[in-house]
Amino acid sequence: MTKEDFKKIFDTNFDEIRSYAFYRCNDTELATDIAQECFLKLWEKREKIRLNHVNGLLYKMASDLFINHFHHQKRTKLLFQNITFQDQDYSPEELLSFDQLKEKYETLILEMPDRERTVFLMSRIDGLMYKEIANRLGLSVKAVEKRMKNALNFLRTSLIATD
Repeated sequence: MTKEDFKKIFDTNFDEIRSYAFYRCNDTELATDIAQECFLKLWEKREKIRLNHVNGLLYKMASDLFINHFHHQKRTKLLFQNITFQDQDYSPEELLSFDQLKEKYETLILEMPDRERTVFLMSRIDGLMYKEIANRLGLSVKAVEKRMKNALNFLRTSLIATD
């Protein structure tokens, strides 16, 4: 696929893919992000793609990206629901401090790079071992370890920077 072919495909299909994503998520920004991600993936795989199958492929990619986003939101929501106190004997200051820390933690997880966030949430929410994560993502165990290390470093440095 040449740059000209890609530009033509982009100009012809971007609005349709964005509309399709919008119908599924009812969020204009997310729909635009999904459409852009579809075309980024299309460009990355341009050597392997036949031009006569591009339209269906774009819709399939948009659907997959939406589903991945939905599952990610679900896992993130579960993570935050599971953060609770073990004991009820805390002062109002401690409760406020905990709420502020929890809010910062939620924000940092959303700001974390996708690759690291995916591994982090699969480990912490789904309770998967590194080997299981590696199998699901098609990575080596070492790659999963590195992504988890990066995720934890991101959280640690970001939390320290805010104190």
